[in-house]
Amino acid sequence: MGRPYSIDLRERVVALVLQDGQSRNKAASHFAVAVSTVVSWVKRYQETGTVEPGQMGGHKPKAIRGEHEMFLTQRVREGAFTLRGLVGELADRGLKVDYHSVWNFVHAEKISFKKRMARPVCKGIFRDRL
Repeated sequence: MGRPYSIDLRERVVALVLQDGQSRNKAASHFAVAVSTVVSWVKRYQETGTVEPGQMGGHKPKAIRGEHEMFLTQRVREGAFTLRGLVGELADRGLKVDYHSVWNFVHAEKISFKKRMARPVCKGIFRDRL
């Protein structure tokens, strides 16, 4: 993962634009950075008063936790389910999650529901059609 630009460079670019009146395009070419970078630095400075970068990375807590986690655990142990069905049930309970979040939860809990056919398939059925 890349590192943010130095605070010194950010301050010099913003000062060139705001104090010296240079355009964002000229400041970008002068310091060899992208125009969009200069625009975002100036915007950040005008909104927050600082050019320091925001947080990079970090842990994002799981969406399914607390009472929703208990509900989902109980629900999948009751019987047949589909992941898309669980997404819908959670949405009805006020938690908007995507298919992947539900899959991660079910996978982490080592829960699965395998649909079984009513009767076993005979391996020789289709041989005469070849």
